Amino acid sequence: MPALTDPAGSRVQAHSSQPALVTPEPPRKYSPWKWLLTLAVVAAGAWTVAQLLRNTRKTDRARGRNTPVFLNGLAPRGAAFALWRKPRQAPKPAATLAEFRTAKVVTGPFERVIRLSGQTAARDYALITAPRVRGADGSQMELLQLAKGGSWVKKEDVLVQIDPGWMRDHADDTRANVVQADLDVKKRVAEQQVESENLQQTVRVSRSQLEKSRLDNSAAEVLTDVERELLKLSVEEGEAQFKQVQLELPIRKAVHAAEIKILGFTKQRHARHLERDLANLKAYTIRSPMEGLVVLQSTPRGGGESLQLQQGDQLGPGQALMRVVNPNSMQVEASMNQAESTAIRIGQQTTIGFDAFPELTFRGRVYSIGALAVGGFRQNNFIRSVPVRLSIEGSNPKLTPDLSAFTDIVVEKIERAVQVPSGAIHHEGGKNFVYVKQGEQFVKRQVALGSANNLFAVASSGLEGGEEVRVE
Repeated sequence: MPALTDPAGSRVQAHSSQPALVTPEPPRKYSPWKWLLTLAVVAAGAWTVAQLLRNTRKTDRARGRNTPVFLNGLAPRGAAFALWRKPRQAPKPAATLAEFRTAKVVTGPFERVIRLSGQTAARDYALITAPRVRGADGSQMELLQLAKGGSWVKKEDVLVQIDPGWMRDHADDTRANVVQADLDVKKRVAEQQVESENLQQTVRVSRSQLEKSRLDNSAAEVLTDVERELLKLSVEEGEAQFKQVQLELPIRKAVHAAEIKILGFTKQRHARHLERDLANLKAYTIRSPMEGLVVLQSTPRGGGESLQLQQGDQLGPGQALMRVVNPNSMQVEASMNQAESTAIRIGQQTTIGFDAFPELTFRGRVYSIGALAVGGFRQNNFIRSVPVRLSIEGSNPKLTPDLSAFTDIVVEKIERAVQVPSGAIHHEGGKNFVYVKQGEQFVKRQVALGSANNLFAVASSGLEGGEEVRVE
């Protein structure tokens, strides 16, 4: 006989009442008149069939067909045999109490729970991604070394090593450009010093020529008018030339300064390029930012497959590689129907189980509920669900990320309630009824019901604890 389980965890054995109340019916005595009546009915049926066959034979003869001889007496003989051998149906006995299962109405604590499904994840974790190298020089990233999934790492341990060969060669080329740019600056400075000295020499020559022209012009009284005019023109020419050379000095200095500044910008650009390459080269060695467990991420392959990363794989900038998680801080990431979101609140207690480890259970609490419903993927995008996060209290070596889990959230709890099994409740005309055992019979009784879970419903009136009801 099957059993029911009450909210307190005890098992309630289904009860059966006393044996049948209906006594067996005595055998009936048949009268000869009934046999005569049966024979009369058989004879009438045979005569009717014979008439039909006679009419059929006449029709066949008119059409030139012959009726098989063996059919002439088959029909009446068959009808008589069928009526003669027809068994008499025994009367169906009335239903007895022994044919129904029963259970007792219990009084005790009542809980209404909502079950959600999801998967485990770490609350405290570090996501490790491929470096986003700066510039257009980091397109080639080949995985050289990778920490094993499930291994325990400490802070600053090497997790990922990307092949630095290409980037190191590029950094060496950039360093050579920096050195060449510095030499270009020094070379141009030396050339400008020579140009400045030549310009100074030109100034000195112009000053000497101007002084000589002025000295020659001082003896113009003893010269002819033509000679005096020539000396005067020579003095004016020397003054103009000296003035022009003096004006060129600040211009040449500004030109030299601009050239050095341009060469300095070129050197600075190469130096920054070198710094970027060195930073990219350093980023090719990824170290753990925390102590924890390594959980490798999957990457899409050809043919729609998703496999874990392997040595030699090509990486893309920002690609997720792994997670370093703290197994002592785990959670369940689940989703619930929008109709259930009104019953779930932050702080509600829950019991968490796992498909892979049925013997492993944890207590937990609801600590996060999504503000908006989110859609599914692809064709299920129109189905909206609300994300829920539940913290797991405690830890276990078997508790790792990405385990399929289920959680029973207690949304309502009553310390003492009269509970009736759900299988004993009948619904008629918008009302609820149960069949209560009284003596050797079941009495139909109307009840008022409150909250309900998968096994029991709370009876607010109409039943008392300990009463026995019929269960379908």
